[in-house]
Amino acid sequence: MALQVSIAANEETKPSARLSNVVLTTEEIEQATDLSDVVQRFCRYVQIDSQSDPLNSEETPSNPQEFDMAHLLAHELRVLGAEDVSVDAHSYVTASVPASAGAENLPALALISHIDSTPDAPAVGVKPQIVHYEGGNLEIGYNKGKLVYVSPKNVADLESFKGQDIVTSNGTTLLSADDKAGVAEIMALVARIAEVPTIAHPTLKIAFVPDEELGHGAALLDLENFGATWGYTIDGEAVGELNYECFNACDVAINIEGIVVHPGFAKDKMVNALSVWREFDDMIPTNERPEDTDGYEGYYHCYRLKGKPDFAHANYILRDFDAKNFEARKEFLQNAAAKINDAYGYEVMTVRIKEDYRNMAEKLKGMEFLVDEVVASFEANGVKPLVRPCRGGTDGAQLTFRGLPCPNIGTGACECHSVREFVPVPSLEKNVEVLQDLVGRFAKPHEVA
Repeated sequence: MALQVSIAANEETKPSARLSNVVLTTEEIEQATDLSDVVQRFCRYVQIDSQSDPLNSEETPSNPQEFDMAHLLAHELRVLGAEDVSVDAHSYVTASVPASAGAENLPALALISHIDSTPDAPAVGVKPQIVHYEGGNLEIGYNKGKLVYVSPKNVADLESFKGQDIVTSNGTTLLSADDKAGVAEIMALVARIAEVPTIAHPTLKIAFVPDEELGHGAALLDLENFGATWGYTIDGEAVGELNYECFNACDVAINIEGIVVHPGFAKDKMVNALSVWREFDDMIPTNERPEDTDGYEGYYHCYRLKGKPDFAHANYILRDFDAKNFEARKEFLQNAAAKINDAYGYEVMTVRIKEDYRNMAEKLKGMEFLVDEVVASFEANGVKPLVRPCRGGTDGAQLTFRGLPCPNIGTGACECHSVREFVPVPSLEKNVEVLQDLVGRFAKPHEVA
């Protein structure tokens, strides 16, 4: 369930005031010499504007600023000795890390994250800071004179981070940990291998891709040239999270053509497009919306409505883990529109359905080792595995159906897509350890069942 922004008034404190729990401001982070490599990289990356633009989704990248992130990563990869580094015309970054001795002939393993930030919250001019958390509310900063914080009442495991340093924004933007935490963790692993080439690993294929937040799904990644046999997206939340099941997903665009006459003489003549939308939306079961579903439950979600009495446009997303239920949901909306058209006697509503991605579990049968090896890496590093369905999309869903099996691994980020977003420093660091262990497990043969 999406949480509302937790804001508490504090009239006596100016918005620019530094909270008492702030260990390092953005400026102090840039000067610090004792931060781990992954934390330094993460705090550097989040300051680069790369928010995807849903109003320009027909272009890739949707926002030219995504190239800024792409070119920085390509430069850093070259400095670290990666091979075949490139940034293509759509801001895809790809590179290869040669295998350690003895693993040269094993299948290449992909590690993939996305460079865009969600358009769901302000994401321009991110100012990372490091705060120290000692329980209770996690105070982040001030937004329009009010305190932004995370409460243990809303985040059940918040107090498990007690005593830890945590990276947050200053409260006016999201942090962009989704997915720059994943980017930083992959880059920190590449840096370790550059420093210690004997770390066991097969050939690693690195990809940083644009517009994941728009459902792009790494559609333009050239898999043949990329050359990976299997891989992982690093794009989840809690450390220990592993997703190999995800929704079947589609976007539904609905146009409603009204009939407008003078409202004083509208009886039996006017067809108000906005009222027609309300009739349509009322047909959807109230308990099958995002705010009322969890686990393996699917939903209908209207995320955009714009219009006037003469014309209205609405966008819905449909989600379901079960393929048959997914098809039934699409049919339900089409039938609802047909009933309305019959009632009004003309095609007042048109429905267009666009497939986004499918449940990748369908294509991972016989490759359960992709799940088992991650679980083993978590356990070897003292992390409790959280194998659960992904109630959202990852690039790995589409890539899996295109022939590159890609379960999804968490990054340690919490409260993504909001100004409350944060990531504990130990979580960033632990995930690099997990990834190092994981790539070592692919420095040996695996067989597909």
